[in-house]
Amino acid sequence: MENEEKGRKPRILCLHGFRTSGEIMKKQIHKWPQNVLDKLDLVFVDAPFPCNGKSDVEGIFDPPYYEWFQFNKEFTEYTNFDECLQYIEDYMIKHGPFDGLLGFSQGAILSGGLPGLQEKGVALTKVPKVKFLIIIGGAKFRAPSVVEKAYSSQIGCPSLHFLGEHDFLKEYGKELIDSCVEPVVIHHPKGHTVPRLDDKSLNTMMSFIERIQNDISENKEEVQSMS
Repeated sequence: MENEEKGRKPRILCLHGFRTSGEIMKKQIHKWPQNVLDKLDLVFVDAPFPCNGKSDVEGIFDPPYYEWFQFNKEFTEYTNFDECLQYIEDYMIKHGPFDGLLGFSQGAILSGGLPGLQEKGVALTKVPKVKFLIIIGGAKFRAPSVVEKAYSSQIGCPSLHFLGEHDFLKEYGKELIDSCVEPVVIHHPKGHTVPRLDDKSLNTMMSFIERIQNDISENKEEVQSMS
């Protein structure tokens, strides 16, 4: 049983981009090599709100499309944000426990803010601590009310960030990286997308997975020795 636990795949909740879906994100992530996917237990969830306008992936991926929350033009005011946090927590209670989060675009912004909000007791109060993040095309929240809680201290869990050379969120992605204590960065030449992995990024990804697996095993051993 002990060996089985040591080899346990990290269980990851995947949060998709704005006006897409869990099914779409699954297709995006499945561009990665099978030897990466085999090491992770990925769970894809649809956001709580049906798409409230045109989706950028229309004509590329089939509907339905969903969004996590709504925002104003400056991204400084959010609608249905608390409902979104509650929805994620309810899903984690029902389908968890989860070890970490993987997010793309709006899902990456959410993922990057959740550890801080959890630490402050604002979100995910009834589920285990988020142990790591995988951020693709991410950025920081910009609503002042969320910012002060999400980033009041640096993001302490290990994090892997995909930064696209032509991503319109690139500069904001760097700001998020600067807010992390232990960021690992994969640079890629594409835009705002889930990139394929070349040899170099594959090695970085595999090292990160090995590290989080070790962390999960050590954490489990600590818990067992305390009980």
